[in-house]
Amino acid sequence: MAGIGLFRIFDPKVRRHLISDEGEVVIDEVRQHWVVYLPPMLEVALATALLVAMVTTDIGGQPVILALVLVLLTHAFWQFLTHHRDRFVVTNMRVMRIRGVFSQTVATTPIARVLDITLQKPIVGRIFGYGHFVFESAAQDQGFREIKWVSRPDDRDLTIQRVIQRTGLRASASVDVVEGDDDSDDDGTGPIGMDSAQEITTTVPAAPARRGGPPPSSGPASKSIFNSERGKWTDED
Repeated sequence: MAGIGLFRIFDPKVRRHLISDEGEVVIDEVRQHWVVYLPPMLEVALATALLVAMVTTDIGGQPVILALVLVLLTHAFWQFLTHHRDRFVVTNMRVMRIRGVFSQTVATTPIARVLDITLQKPIVGRIFGYGHFVFESAAQDQGFREIKWVSRPDDRDLTIQRVIQRTGLRASASVDVVEGDDDSDDDGTGPIGMDSAQEITTTVPAAPARRGGPPPSSGPASKSIFNSERGKWTDED
């Protein structure tokens, strides 16, 4: 329990980096695979063995052994914290990578700028269930070039692809709204939901007959104010 509480203290607290007032939410928070903790665990095991040997036997050089134990434990703890605070976060707006123990680095890029993703799964990774992501985007200089030790890489790849796809669809819909375009029945020349060939007519009351003048026209009492040609308005009598 003490270890869990300690890791909570050093948690990067991803949600404080979200733009909450704009509706940003976390889709996936990727922690590194447990395999990255094997080297520090081996260091802890070696330090423990050295301590046991120093206590139970009469070997010399105890100050040296004690210094070596402290070095191993310190390095193991540092590795634990480094891997624990390295997070790759996918939101509905962007991707982020947060890392660092004392000095923190937060790299972000909009999800729409992620151009290509390569998933690398070595043989050992396929056995233990981890992979490495290689991103081809404008964010390569911001720490997004390689995201290593990703657990459940296939599921994470599908999640990122879905978010990119949905973001692209929302962007296309926004452009259609701004330009006055619709999916099926509009070609971009009229209001949304209205075909450009559809005419808008307004009823014009007939002018009263003038005394001694020609009779009023027998044509329809309406005029077309919008025809099928883009941007051309008519005012026919």
